Amino acid sequence: MKYQVGSAGRIVVAKFDDGEAVLDGIRDIAQKEKIRSAVFYLIGGMRAGKFVVGSETEDMPPKPAWRELNESHEVVGVGTIFWQADDPKIHFHGSFGKLDGVKMGCLREDDETFVVIEAIIVEITGIAATRELDPLSGFALLKV
Repeated sequence: MKYQVGSAGRIVVAKFDDGEAVLDGIRDIAQKEKIRSAVFYLIGGMRAGKFVVGSETEDMPPKPAWRELNESHEVVGVGTIFWQADDPKIHFHGSFGKLDGVKMGCLREDDETFVVIEAIIVEITGIAATRELDPLSGFALLKV
């Protein structure tokens, strides 16, 4: 295990309206505000999105098992922002519920807000964490 100790910096509150892409919006905020390290929380509604629910096998590199939202769902989850070179990388895991069914996974693409999603971004200061490409997994993993 490796770790660093930092402090909470700026706190950003963002509202995503119906039809807006949340992952792109979080990335845009990180770029505009130069937020290098952060944790963020999402709560609201999502009408679309593609997410990974694990690897199909235990082999390396992992082969993602994909799922898709094709109608409105409630969403709640937590994510991180750490940069890889000149680009903020977003990593978000959430739960997506509709009626009595709940799905959970790593939201990766094609996300779209249903009515509203609220985001709270808490900047982490005093650390030098980044993401670097891991050749074995093919993932941009956290380096502290």
